[in-house]
Amino acid sequence: MRWVRRSVWDVVPRDQQDTPAGLRRRQVVVVVTIVLGAVLLGISLRIEPGSSWFYPATLALAAVWTAGAFASGRLHLGRIVRDPAAERSVRPVVEPIVLGLALVALFVVGGLVVREIPWLDEQVRSVVDIANQGSIVLLVLITAVNGVAEEVFWRGAAYAAVPRNPVAWTTVAYVVATLATGNVMLAFAGILLGAVVGLQRRASGGVLAPILTHCTWSLSMLFVLPLLFR
Repeated sequence: MRWVRRSVWDVVPRDQQDTPAGLRRRQVVVVVTIVLGAVLLGISLRIEPGSSWFYPATLALAAVWTAGAFASGRLHLGRIVRDPAAERSVRPVVEPIVLGLALVALFVVGGLVVREIPWLDEQVRSVVDIANQGSIVLLVLITAVNGVAEEVFWRGAAYAAVPRNPVAWTTVAYVVATLATGNVMLAFAGILLGAVVGLQRRASGGVLAPILTHCTWSLSMLFVLPLLFR
């Protein structure tokens, strides 16, 4: 399991510190973006399944995350050490996808338990209704776009805005923003996903690994959840 350690634990040396003025600017932009994003997230997931308003609302949310990320300052793709002996670092691609699939397997096992608990089952089904009634092509596109946008912001801008314990703080903030949906199960998913991609960001120093893991997980769950909660 050395590849797991390199993906989520071994930190690649880098110098990405902002100047004091740049850090303050980033922090202000991040706070404003979180407030706007939480409001839009709550609105988008309270729209009736199948409504034509769902698509522009979720795309607007992705636009907010992305705009906030790039307005905050410089972002990085990140690298991991694949061959410690040769001290060779590479862009993380395969490892994040495998981690995303491992998360899917974990959530499938959890889903088998959740569907036996009525009030939790209802929470998940409210999300599944969106996948069942919407255009699958548009849902795939929106899921991918939002996965990229969330990670560019949360593991890009927000992570860089926190000088100490950024993995913990960005995970907490991500979960709090997700609670705006009023869905406990989405918030719980945010804890697990946020912790994993936060560690990836810490190890690699960039957003590429979190993006690939998030998109692998979210796109897979888009198809898996309707099968589990029919």
